[in-house]
Amino acid sequence: MTSAHTTGVSRTAVIPAQARAAETRRSDRLFTDPYAQAFVEAVGWIQVAEAGRLNQEHFVLRTRFFDDYLTSASSSGCQQAVVLAAGLDTRAFRLPWPTGFRFFEVDLPALSGFKAAVLGAHRATPTCDRRVVISDLREEWAADLIAAGFDPAAPTAWLIEGLMMYLEPGDNDRLVKEVDRLSAPGSRIALEHVNRAYVDLPEMRAVHERLTRVGAAWRSTLEDPTGWLADFGWRSQVTPQTALAAAHGRPVPPLTDPDRVGAARMWLVSGVRGDRPEDRSDHRW
Repeated sequence: MTSAHTTGVSRTAVIPAQARAAETRRSDRLFTDPYAQAFVEAVGWIQVAEAGRLNQEHFVLRTRFFDDYLTSASSSGCQQAVVLAAGLDTRAFRLPWPTGFRFFEVDLPALSGFKAAVLGAHRATPTCDRRVVISDLREEWAADLIAAGFDPAAPTAWLIEGLMMYLEPGDNDRLVKEVDRLSAPGSRIALEHVNRAYVDLPEMRAVHERLTRVGAAWRSTLEDPTGWLADFGWRSQVTPQTALAAAHGRPVPPLTDPDRVGAARMWLVSGVRGDRPEDRSDHRW
């Protein structure tokens, strides 16, 4: 299998896989991803711009942050998880899950097919009830999710990692509205996004040029993620990379270090669905 199988936004999924593969080789690794190297070998190593090198530790800390989020959610009442634009996520195979836990991966057919081929070649076995949903998140995806066995009445852990910057603002609004509509009390959400100052960093210029050439331009930013989520009925908080780096004994990723980038932010956000009437948004469908 070659890089021809992954283009545009899908091809960008290989870059974090490279970081996960490198982290897995460390003796002091923050996680183990036994399949990341297989994805890299199947596509071929992608040369990254300066920003990619500066952000490798961000990809590592981000992976551990969302790993911990999902593990906590599954042990605190969530009975299923949904990863939107799952890409080359392997958490269904590498994290410990409660018996009967359902894990839904939603993504486009080309990337899902590539992923299935690589995992199949390595005889990967999920540690949960894994279900792949082929759907376009810019269209009507909820029906496909429900048809795959998703239960809107059960508490859910939602993950939106490495996606929102590629969508238009209106698409992100509709996505989170639909997530809210499908979320039972006790559900959780975690996501990643960036603000405008991050997009405008000089180090990101080459990245944007390359992403535009492959049809994966960034189309949105977010200045106040907790306020934005509150409008849709979610109480949330931002966890800065400085805190994650300190907790795990790692250097702060250069392009997320306020001492270097000032107001630029790559947001890592987690929250819970508001259960009180005053927490519910008028924007809810």
